[in-house]
Amino acid sequence: MSRVYDIKCSHKSDIIERFLTKNPIFVCVISYTETSQVPGITFAGANPDLIAYTPAADSEFLYHGRCFSISGVPATPDGIPTPALLTRTALSMGKIPCLVVNSGSKIAPKIPFISFGIRYGRNIQHEAALKLFETQQAFEYGKLLGNQLSMSSDLIVLGESIPGGTTTALGVLTGFGIEANYKVSSSMPRNPHELKIRVVQEAIQNQKITNLKDPFKIVSSLGDPMIPAVAGIATGTIQSGSRVILAGGTQMAAVLAFMSSLKVSLSNICLGTTSYVTKDENSDIEYLVRTISSEVPILSVNPGLDRSTKSGLTAYDKGVVKEGVGAGGALIALLLKSHRSLNRGTFLKNIEKEYERNIEKVMV
Repeated sequence: MSRVYDIKCSHKSDIIERFLTKNPIFVCVISYTETSQVPGITFAGANPDLIAYTPAADSEFLYHGRCFSISGVPATPDGIPTPALLTRTALSMGKIPCLVVNSGSKIAPKIPFISFGIRYGRNIQHEAALKLFETQQAFEYGKLLGNQLSMSSDLIVLGESIPGGTTTALGVLTGFGIEANYKVSSSMPRNPHELKIRVVQEAIQNQKITNLKDPFKIVSSLGDPMIPAVAGIATGTIQSGSRVILAGGTQMAAVLAFMSSLKVSLSNICLGTTSYVTKDENSDIEYLVRTISSEVPILSVNPGLDRSTKSGLTAYDKGVVKEGVGAGGALIALLLKSHRSLNRGTFLKNIEKEYERNIEKVMV
């Protein structure tokens, strides 16, 4: 095994050179959807009462290495910690600045953040996720922010924290006519595909959705507040001449589908994630992205957590959590900034230090 990290690319290797960066910025969009309250649909949160706190707590962890909205850190029911641990480590090592955007988080984080001024998403099973003006506002505010960020950063890395987001992503992809059943990922070892499909089909039936043409209505009906916000930031960035990494898993395919439907150029955008997503046999990110665009490369990296001495970290390599809070994209941005010279052992050592300092001490 190589001592340095290797970025895998779905396109020609020279694509990676196009995304080398000197001054990237990481933006984490936090949101909430009541769809996450459907029993069995998400692992985000140690119990159902904490799910709504996960996005706020994730963003607090990025800033402080600990949380203020909850005691402890966001974790799965069996104690696997938030991927914000990986993200924070990568950003700290690369001296990459972080900005948090609140686009419909139910709980406001106790840190400085930018607010897009919209409500959290409703349960798509029963009603539209967002009012049409909310979707439009999230997108337009995102464009303005992306334009501003591109003036000082040559690469915008866009991550997210939204429990239940793969289900609303399935809804949006389905709304755009993409055959996404059994192809979106999950934080769980066993992906609850049938449950997600049933939720989306009930949404279509209960909302009496037939042949929607307006992309904003599709996202409003079947999506969540993260999707238009990230799509807007990415659009504003690209139109201002800078580049974008969509840092996440199959949820980012829904963002791409939305942007593609709006005829946004996708030439300066890539998707960055962990190998835990690209190699997941229970989802298919390659199919989803290729169905939307043949020009958007997928960059992936193996964080190497299988070599950790911490059980909470080795669980990632066994199919738990896999991605989130922009973890894969943040590590890729660190590699792109350091021209891929980062030693695997150094990064793992730093993650384990962060784990010991901010997770093991809390769990004692």
